[in-house]
Amino acid sequence: MSSRRSRALGFALLLPLLAVLSGCTTAVSLEAAPDANNPDCANVTVRLPDTVGTLDALETDAQATGAWGDPVAVILRCGVEVPGPSTQLCIEIPGTGISWLLDDTDAPNYRYTSYGRDPAVSVAVNTEIISAGVALDDLANAVSFTPLNGRECTGFADTVTGDDLDADLDLEPTPSPTP
Repeated sequence: MSSRRSRALGFALLLPLLAVLSGCTTAVSLEAAPDANNPDCANVTVRLPDTVGTLDALETDAQATGAWGDPVAVILRCGVEVPGPSTQLCIEIPGTGISWLLDDTDAPNYRYTSYGRDPAVSVAVNTEIISAGVALDDLANAVSFTPLNGRECTGFADTVTGDDLDADLDLEPTPSPTP
């Protein structure tokens, strides 16, 4: 058998194996945000973690996106519309320096949009699978690479932190010292 024919036969035998292996790595189909081509979104994307909580990262088919879990429980999109002043609850996971506007209209699937940063980042979290607090904390390092735009949550009523976080964030309160 000629060397050319044996290579062709070897390649033909590998095709089914490649098809099976590629079937295991199907990308999560997402839509890129309008400003996904912003270079600062690339700074976020290259810093996305391999895991969020205990959920493994998945491949996505859209620029400046990330997804974690099987089934998918966390989706990140960079380059969403930068929010202006809002009546939505503004929260910050302690120690992260990232402010988030909370959209709970599809609870238990919550959407958080970074506030005071441009480009803005949206994180959707299924809180039946993972705590939003854990997800936002694990993504904070990557999101911190988006530049501040001068907007911030103002006043105690506008910013919820620490012990005041909603129960859906599943953060443990810090015990108060007793006299």
